[in-house]
Amino acid sequence: MANVSSTPSQTATPVNGEAPDVIDLSVVIVNYNVREFLEQALRSVERAAAGLEVEVFVVDNNSVDGSVELVREAFPGVRLIVNERNVGFSKANNQAIRTARGRYLLILNPDTIVQEDTLSTLVRFMEAHPQAGAVGCKILNPDGTFALESRRAFPTPRTAFFRMLGLSRLFPRSRYFGRYNLTYLPVDEVAEVDALSGSCMLVRRDALYRGFGIADGEPTIRNPPSEVPDATGAGLLDESFFMYGEDLDWCYRIQQAGWKIFYTPETQIIHYKGESTKKGELRYVRLFYGAMLRFAEKHLEERYSRLFIWMLRLGVLARASLSVLAQALRRLVAPLLDFVVVFAVVALLGMVRSAQTGVTFTALFYGMVAPAYALCTVVAVAAAGGYRHRRRHRVGPAWIGAGLGLLMISAVSFFVRDIAFSRAVVLVSFPVGAALMSAFRLLRRTRRSGPRRALLVGHAAEALRLHGMLAGRPQPPFQLVGYVATDDEAGEGPPQVPRLGTLRHLRDLVRLRRIDDVVFAADGLSNQTLFRLMQQLRGLPVQSRILAEGREHIIGKASIDDLSTPSLIEAEETLGAPRSRMARRAFEAPLALLGLLLHPFVALAARLAGPASFWSRLAGRTRQMPAVLAGRRALVGYHEDDAFRPPPEWDLQPGVFAVTDMLPAARPSREEASQGYWFYVRNQSAFLDWTIVVRTLRALNR
Repeated sequence: MANVSSTPSQTATPVNGEAPDVIDLSVVIVNYNVREFLEQALRSVERAAAGLEVEVFVVDNNSVDGSVELVREAFPGVRLIVNERNVGFSKANNQAIRTARGRYLLILNPDTIVQEDTLSTLVRFMEAHPQAGAVGCKILNPDGTFALESRRAFPTPRTAFFRMLGLSRLFPRSRYFGRYNLTYLPVDEVAEVDALSGSCMLVRRDALYRGFGIADGEPTIRNPPSEVPDATGAGLLDESFFMYGEDLDWCYRIQQAGWKIFYTPETQIIHYKGESTKKGELRYVRLFYGAMLRFAEKHLEERYSRLFIWMLRLGVLARASLSVLAQALRRLVAPLLDFVVVFAVVALLGMVRSAQTGVTFTALFYGMVAPAYALCTVVAVAAAGGYRHRRRHRVGPAWIGAGLGLLMISAVSFFVRDIAFSRAVVLVSFPVGAALMSAFRLLRRTRRSGPRRALLVGHAAEALRLHGMLAGRPQPPFQLVGYVATDDEAGEGPPQVPRLGTLRHLRDLVRLRRIDDVVFAADGLSNQTLFRLMQQLRGLPVQSRILAEGREHIIGKASIDDLSTPSLIEAEETLGAPRSRMARRAFEAPLALLGLLLHPFVALAARLAGPASFWSRLAGRTRQMPAVLAGRRALVGYHEDDAFRPPPEWDLQPGVFAVTDMLPAARPSREEASQGYWFYVRNQSAFLDWTIVVRTLRALNR
């Protein structure tokens, strides 16, 4: 749902007190949490609008950084469309295009700066080239270099193949290899191209649909816009592209409708690429490569063989996998550092011990004992949660890991006599390795700039109460920057603790304001709501806590790492830590693979034993194992025909084995099923999954 401001254009020139029927240009900017860049872009558009009749649209996709307030206060002439959720780039642009009055439409990113002559130059180019359906200009990176996305070619089989292999980078001047970004063409020459960048693209309205006009001050279209090209034009942006790929698709359809696409170097803009998404979550990687697949399947499947489409799909998936792998490798930095530290300590102490005693340590010590000790330590630190975002600076897991590593290697030394001579070295390595790992953690902690930042989720009264509790402490554990309301109550909140937004803004607020701690007020929030909100924050470097209801004081140490008080407790102690998908898949995949391998034998036994046998019931389960491996089903989840369907926030899938299989009743009531699933969500683990599987198999055999 959108709230549309009908403020008239700031730069349009009235005629006899009335708005002109059709104006020169409509500028459409879709914004998402880039307030400072948006202001800069609007200022540059103001200066570039001289001599033209221009209207400016800003479509805000539920920003939480004050972008909407900025536009209302500083740019009252801009037509503002405020969405209550992020509807995506294509849909947001279409919202403005449907009401725009310009003969030309400029799609512009908020993280751009246009030159004073950009708008007039692009309009003049279109008037001089009546066959042009769209035109783009030279795009510069922030460092002044030419941005390759200024002009592109469609990913034909040859073009895509060369780009996937990296040949376009190795031979950019080759007309054969450098086709995708047209790097063989001079950047200072006008060129007809396949596609432009959606960060700055001027489109002729007649290229979209014919019959545009104004009646009673509102746009009218004799031939309504379509999302597919036809005899009347290319249509609007395809809203199935949430983000990325929509500009490529639009240019393709404009050409299919009989128009040409041009690049001109006569003017230029600066583009601060991806500022609204560079804080970078895995979902943007999926969106980008998913858009490429969507384009190939939509436009290229009919023209080229299925083999090419599959090759392109594999190439895109490979590139996406590399991006995911790069993120995973960044998370491995801490465990790799711990491994190197412990290995170096054990090896160096072994050398010292060898020099003292004259006993030469064999290659077995350096090739097995030292790396095994380091590996056991890292595994133990991980098991203690020492590599999680919110615990990565804690010293405790380092000592726990080093201690468990010592116990494991010491136990092995009793059975393997060849490494028994190294017990003294292993024993001394424990305090030295733990101390060094702790020192690195403390060093990273001291490099933090400023105190920890926190926000409260709850009512204004609870925010004020927590603010007072923190104010009474000489060394508060964090700084309360504001609160997130649990409803859409109006107002800005008390002056001491500002209201930052509502629950739908929570994840973006945590990400953009660099929040370290989220404090949930137990007064007014159910446990199920608390768990749902914690699930929303999964993957962010944030610690969840609960402010207990009715407590008046914070009692305990001031250290945030060891905070344990009656009033402020860790949320996970109350609800349990949400189980990660990776941990779930690590348990499910081997069992699903085993079930898949056993299925032919189980199916044969079922045929011999009959439809009412245990083997027949078991075959019904093993038959679903491919869906588990593909991620479409869970090993343990819910039955689709249960009286209660778990809400999406609980992150449960249909399962081969259901939680309700554990309940006494054959067909549990809605309330019984709800309680069973809620227990599972709060306590889920590999052990609980195994228990459900085993008990269900026993029940099948009755």
